[in-house]
Amino acid sequence: MNQETFKHTVFVHKDKLYRFANRFLEHQEDAFDLVQEVMMKLWEMRQQLSGLHSIEGYAMNMVRNMAYNKIERLGRQAKYLGQLQDEVQVEKYPSLTQELVLKYIDSLPEKQRLVMYLRDIEEYEISDIADLTNLEENAVRVNLSRARNTVKEQLTKVFDYEKRRIGSIKG
Repeated sequence: MNQETFKHTVFVHKDKLYRFANRFLEHQEDAFDLVQEVMMKLWEMRQQLSGLHSIEGYAMNMVRNMAYNKIERLGRQAKYLGQLQDEVQVEKYPSLTQELVLKYIDSLPEKQRLVMYLRDIEEYEISDIADLTNLEENAVRVNLSRARNTVKEQLTKVFDYEKRRIGSIKG
């Protein structure tokens, strides 16, 4: 595989890989560095890439595994999840519903967070998510349903609270 082919078959996924890495890591710079590292590894193994079923899926798996390794190595997983919970609870005036939804997605258990992110943010098909996560399609659907219900419940609580507050101000 030459540089031009690599650019058109692998490098085109860099933005999606960055967004994916950014869901795992605390800092955008860490996500950017991780994607650069993945791209370098893919370049080094460019001759073997043509034998893969899905280069994108392989790259996403690399990002996920390297992000987990980074989190584990630095001992940040517990701190990261704890910070997200605090941020969600402290948030009083969400400027954008999308921001709030993303925070609630981030607070989900790992499988649910991963499945919901891949389906609803990156718009992957259920079968592709099953391949990426090594889950059965039914398990993907169950995790997605549970994740969506959890986020819906949390949003309903926030909106009901805001509705009551507005009602008390007007009343």
